[in-house]
Amino acid sequence: MQGTKFTSGASLEADAENVLRAITPTLDPNRHKGQAGKIAVIGGGREYTGAPYFAAISALKIGADLSHVFCTKDAASVIKSYSPELIVHPVLEESYSVRDDEKGVISGKVLAEVDKWLERFDCLVIGPGLGRDPFLLDCVSKIIKLARQSNVPIVIDGDGLFLVTNSLDLISGYPLAVLTPNVNEYKRLVQKVLSCEVNDEEAHEQLLSLAKR
Repeated sequence: MQGTKFTSGASLEADAENVLRAITPTLDPNRHKGQAGKIAVIGGGREYTGAPYFAAISALKIGADLSHVFCTKDAASVIKSYSPELIVHPVLEESYSVRDDEKGVISGKVLAEVDKWLERFDCLVIGPGLGRDPFLLDCVSKIIKLARQSNVPIVIDGDGLFLVTNSLDLISGYPLAVLTPNVNEYKRLVQKVLSCEVNDEEAHEQLLSLAKR
């Protein structure tokens, strides 16, 4: 039994490696800076600085040229200290730092700051280290809508999944959205979208049904 599991695991690992090699651009000495991809991570607050860093630096390590992080002011200096290679934008705000009568103006400023960079990005990664602050989530929901309008591919991870699970219209029908849930996040998606529990016997059909939404 142990031998069988090992073989199965090795096979899955090999399959995953083949997929990664197929989608990762090869290095080309004739390319200049910026031609191998520019990504932006939307996330990072007082409590979570590691997740946006790892998402951004991982893109660089597999060949992307430029990696940006849009985070809160509290997280910016910490994330920047992890690596000088990342371009950090301290533009996001949380509820504690914004008065109620300022929220409309601040939200507009956040959106404008992201918008002026958006056309430069090949992809947005939304959610690593985002947290669940209501004002911050509201701003990020508007960023997702902006990305859709501009046909920018988006990867939804972490608390970005919490956001879209509770606001499915943000990504429903958008073919350039990729979701990366863990087991518990996947269960919540199935419950919310398909109104049922995860069923191992129908796992393939459930996954296809989710993807079609």
